[in-house]
Amino acid sequence: MFFWQMMELYSNFKVMKKVVITGANRGIGLALVTKFLNEGFAVIGTSRSKDAFTISHPDLRIIALDLTSQLSIENAVNDIKSIFGTIDLLVNNAGVGLDLDSEIPEDELIRATFETNVFGLINFTEAVKDLLKEGGTVFNISSVMGMLNREKLVPNATAYRMSKSAVNMYTKTLSARLMDKNIKVVSIHPGWVKTDMGGIEADITPEFSANGIYNLYKQDIPTNTFWAAETQTQLNW
Repeated sequence: MFFWQMMELYSNFKVMKKVVITGANRGIGLALVTKFLNEGFAVIGTSRSKDAFTISHPDLRIIALDLTSQLSIENAVNDIKSIFGTIDLLVNNAGVGLDLDSEIPEDELIRATFETNVFGLINFTEAVKDLLKEGGTVFNISSVMGMLNREKLVPNATAYRMSKSAVNMYTKTLSARLMDKNIKVVSIHPGWVKTDMGGIEADITPEFSANGIYNLYKQDIPTNTFWAAETQTQLNW
């Protein structure tokens, strides 16, 4: 790409709102990329492999990010800083559900789940949070499966449920740390979505979920809260 073309793109990015979406090559992540692009945002989408993306757009940049690798996290943050400088919104969407059909906790699956859903999410957020503008937002994609006060709890997916409970607690602690900078930190339940993780019997499409998440971003929802994207209602941790 020629120098002046690069300068034009950089100038455009300076005036556009900028969002980083992890796990953006498929499912909810890909639907979020499409939604925010259609709404006029500049978007950085991450996945473990840059070749996994099936779409291109003038306002989309794709970077590699493996949340289980500290070196990959550092490289990704450097890429984000060089491309965008600062960001308005971080959507921590990347995650795994390795034991959704299992009732017996397995050490290997618990460790692997936490490596991505908890340790990776926290390490990446801590590394990139200083790029958030004052008034910026962090959306942690969580799940009602991690709620401790649910009356009906199915005895499966111990690792996944525990990881989402941990994400919710991280939302609460990070929101307290970033409150002075006027940065919101919010957990979001995306719904039961027709993805590789949710399965074909799920209730809603990735596009419907992404639209709900976008609408929550456009609303003036308070920090340190938990919301359902499908119904646009606040949840009770």
